[in-house]
Amino acid sequence: MSSTPRGTTPATTALNALDDRRIKNIRPLIPPQILMEDYPLGLRAAATVLEGRKSGEQIVKGEDDRLIVVVGPCSIHDVRAALEYAKLLKAYADEASDDLLIVMRVYFEKPRTTVGWKGLINDPQLNNTYQINKGLRLARGLLLEIANMGIPTAVELLDTISPQYVADLVSWGAIGARTTESQVHRELASGMSMPIGFKNGTDGSLQIAIDAIGAAAASHSFLSVTKQGISAIVETEGNPACHVILRGSNQGPNYEKEHVKKAAEGLRKAGLVDKVMIDCSHGNSSKKFERQVIVAEDVAKQLGEKETAEHIMGVMIESHLVEGKQSIPANGPQNLVYGQSVTDACISWTTTVQVLDTLRQGVRARRALLGAEAGRKGIDNTALATASERASSVEGVRDFNDPAQFPAA
Repeated sequence: MSSTPRGTTPATTALNALDDRRIKNIRPLIPPQILMEDYPLGLRAAATVLEGRKSGEQIVKGEDDRLIVVVGPCSIHDVRAALEYAKLLKAYADEASDDLLIVMRVYFEKPRTTVGWKGLINDPQLNNTYQINKGLRLARGLLLEIANMGIPTAVELLDTISPQYVADLVSWGAIGARTTESQVHRELASGMSMPIGFKNGTDGSLQIAIDAIGAAAASHSFLSVTKQGISAIVETEGNPACHVILRGSNQGPNYEKEHVKKAAEGLRKAGLVDKVMIDCSHGNSSKKFERQVIVAEDVAKQLGEKETAEHIMGVMIESHLVEGKQSIPANGPQNLVYGQSVTDACISWTTTVQVLDTLRQGVRARRALLGAEAGRKGIDNTALATASERASSVEGVRDFNDPAQFPAA
């Protein structure tokens, strides 16, 4: 009897010893279109996504004086906790909407320095079973639920295939420090329908992020898949809504006034908009989650200072219901602390509210310094009409929040 799991292709036989020699097996992947029909984008969710994208682009270009705040868990591992966080964030976002464009960080894929849990899409049950089809289902369902709440979302982009499953539900994307210099990620960013932030390199190099913005603004052709899951050549128009994220480095932080001024100067020399987003975590916090508060306070102060006020357009914050982080047990996700990160340590929700309040004060100080609030434009009604037509042509939404995400041992 064959030992190959049902639904998989044996990787090595006597007839293919020259190819795929180190592949254990190959399993079918659900086509994006099927998942999109199971979890269709309705009118309310489409309005959330479009408003988030439009407002984000206006802030990047300096046409809206609010601050983009990408805030949420380092990574999503428990959809129930993510939804609870989203409800809290929605209440605050509505109250703060005149000052902050709050975008929930909903990261499903984690780049690893060596090895480790790679995120909800790759291993949704946190037990090394790699049920990627289930992970994609959970990811799309969660994004749809959050969009229906009225909260725009942010993801990190790691490959050219997974965006086909979820990108229509996302308002902002990030290219991480390890991949900013990657050609394929620059090509991917050039075709995304949303603002994209490029982080400076882990060595502190800002130039690679500036170069990435220029590359992503150009047209490219690269390999991906269609919504039907067919391998394809994708040709892009180029993305003019990209920006730099200062995330610190192995040498130390780069969020202070002199760093912001230097980054703005470099962007101007490259003929780009001289505005940056500041990551309060990672190198800027020296990987100590509590220091995010200190970084945010400094950013708020800079918003009220003439030399830097116009050069800061956003911040990133790693935040969860419970502060700190925990490790995933070797035997799976039993006895995990509810609402606490399993990757990078986060500040608590209570502390998050305090940080957001501080940033609002900074925005108001900037307005007092520079003048009245910039006007805001509405969302594209043509795009909404298209979304409405699409929503009426697909079946009803299926329940995504599988109670068996973490099955009993």
